[in-house]
Amino acid sequence: MPVSVRPAVLVLSVLLAGGCNRQQPVEETAAPVVSKEKPTPGPALTALSDSTAAALLLPYGRQYRASGVVLHTRHGDIRVKLYDDTPIHKANFLLLSRRGVFDESVFNRVVKGFAVQGGASEHRTIRLNRYRLPPEQRPQHFHRRGALGMARYDDEQNPGQLSSSTDFYFVQGEKMTPAQSQAMAGRTLTPEQQRVYATVGGVPSLDGKYTVFGEVTEGLDVIDKIANEPVDAYKWPLKDVGIRVEILP
Repeated sequence: MPVSVRPAVLVLSVLLAGGCNRQQPVEETAAPVVSKEKPTPGPALTALSDSTAAALLLPYGRQYRASGVVLHTRHGDIRVKLYDDTPIHKANFLLLSRRGVFDESVFNRVVKGFAVQGGASEHRTIRLNRYRLPPEQRPQHFHRRGALGMARYDDEQNPGQLSSSTDFYFVQGEKMTPAQSQAMAGRTLTPEQQRVYATVGGVPSLDGKYTVFGEVTEGLDVIDKIANEPVDAYKWPLKDVGIRVEILP
């Protein structure tokens, strides 16, 4: 699911002149932005890059374990299990959650019947580099309804299909017949995958292209409520759906 970024709005200040004397602009000093990063153990967010992410995140994930997370939203809670066999994505999600990065983000792209994407922010105070994660695509983790995956960007300059570090999505999807899911997947689906797409739903066209690293265990109805939010031309909800993440032991 590609990343969607809402264009920034430029605000222009107008200086009014009085009489014959033109007033000089008054230099204003913006108030310093105080970082809301939480002081927790682990690598510095500014040390993470495409080349260092795996080396820094893997030992972090082994030392600071967790089974999953709960995303609290104004529509309710989404309880998520994180997979152990996608250790880089799992450790990254836990690190950013514990540091408060996702608490400053919203669901920023909503496509009803497809997926809801979160992790973007227009008001982030926490400093982190733009880095990407090595893909961890596993055939047993496919895009069923409730799957948690990581988005990707710069596909033309990203032949290795590196994942975004911050932009995640939950699959909503739709139910479809085995023939429909097979045609959409463009690959051979197992009988179990065909059954799941027929009875539960999902988006088989995303399989093998994005890393799925978790699944919703409670709160699928919350995803439906987010998917029903009115959106602007960029698929961004007109009323922000904020996120607060709680780590599960």
